[in-house]
Amino acid sequence: MNNSDPVKQTSADVSKIASVSELPDPAGRSGGAMTSVLLDILQSSTTTSSFQKTLVELRGKLKDKGLSQIPQLSSTRPLDVKTAPFELSKGPSVKRAVLVGINYVGRNGQLSGCQNDVKNMKKYIEDVHKFPANEIEVLMDDGTSKEPSRENLIKALQKLVKVSKEGDSIMFYFSGELYIKFGFT
Repeated sequence: MNNSDPVKQTSADVSKIASVSELPDPAGRSGGAMTSVLLDILQSSTTTSSFQKTLVELRGKLKDKGLSQIPQLSSTRPLDVKTAPFELSKGPSVKRAVLVGINYVGRNGQLSGCQNDVKNMKKYIEDVHKFPANEIEVLMDDGTSKEPSRENLIKALQKLVKVSKEGDSIMFYFSGELYIKFGFT
């Protein structure tokens, strides 16, 4: 198989978050459908669900809204998705995050909700999971945050790995379009 075409994973940019989510409409700003629905599920849940149940519910709600995105899960460690609880943090561990939102300002195909997704996710992890603001690095193309360049992203992830220890809760979140070039032969 020879495939050198880029694979494009697109996000559904929603002009009114309230059309896909129970989240408060942030003054008419847009957001990503998947982030909005995921935060809806996480904030409305009174019990901890498994990864599998969370993904199935997320996929169902997106499909019910007529959206074609299919959320995926990957892990660096073996994970029983049927029983492992879907948790962003566990106990009193140190909590750190790198959040990236790229609207591709001024470029062809500019998005409008990725920065708002990062703001919503940041608020959620601070308010619900008690991630300290000083342990959350935000990269956005909004002109005020650290620019989400390749160099800055690599530095942020290297720092996250370097300072984190076993038992810490770390999170990497990306909102934008992802282009991957495969070179299969």
